[in-house]
Parts: sequence; C-alpha cells; structure tokens
Amino acid sequence: MYSLDKTDTQLLQALSVDPRSTFVALADTLGLSRNTVQARMKRLEDSGAFLGFDRRINPAALGYPLTAFIEVHVQQKRLAQIVIDLAKIPEIVQAHGMSGQADLLVRVVCTDAADLFRIDGTILACDGVERTETSLAMGEVIPYRLTPLLDRHA
Repeated sequence: MYSLDKTDTQLLQALSVDPRSTFVALADTLGLSRNTVQARMKRLEDSGAFLGFDRRINPAALGYPLTAFIEVHVQQKRLAQIVIDLAKIPEIVQAHGMSGQADLLVRVVCTDAADLFRIDGTILACDGVERTETSLAMGEVIPYRLTPLLDRHA
C-alpha cells in the first residue's frame, strides 16, 4: 500500500461522511476534477485501502443478533489446517492470530445461546483445537471507526 497524501486523506474523509458519494460529488466537495478523483479512487482501491462491503452489513439484519469472541488454543503444528477448517464455519466473521496465551481470537455471530454453544462445539471438533474460552459481547461501546485516524493524518 502506498502512503496517503493530503488529497487521498481528504477523499477518505469525504467518503467516511457519505460513503455513497459519486466521483462528481466528491470532486465538487473537494474542489478537484472528476478525472483526478477517479484516478485517486482507482489507486486507493488497487492499493487495498478499501475493505469489502460486507463489513458494513449488520449481522442482526441476517438474523444473528449476538456477537461473541472465542479464544482458541491450538496445537501449533496444525494451525494452518485449523484456519482452513474454521474458515468453513459461516458464523465466524473474523479471526486473528494472537500473541499471549490464546492462539486465535475468533469473532462469531449467533442467533442465541444455544447457537453459540453449537458453534463453539464445531470449533472444538476441529482437529488440533485443544480448548476454547468464550465471551459474549454485551454491546458495542466503540464502533469500528477510522475517522479519528484520518483526522490525525490530515
């Protein structure tokens, strides 16, 4: 990924305010030509600056109102296969390799406690998973955000 300059940061800030802005609207807002905006947006996209659209979909709208975080302890030599196996579980929406006691931190969505129990059992059934520790999210207190970082970068 290339380094962002002031114009890139301004484009990202404007998109943060209104993600559905057209190139023409962004050009008008920032005092740039449409071609400049289009070229910058293409370069940002090609560099991986934009995440997938599915990050903006609320899982509750799909019938999954609960979120839990599961710490997964694994046999290290089987980690690669475990990750492949976990990726097949649709309720796992995100996973991170961790330092510290747990090897993986897995974010899951579920319909209720019984569904969470089933998902945890599916994770435990993966060959090489030794144990899990599950925490139910009671509520999101700081939603995913990058605006403060964009503001700092500007």
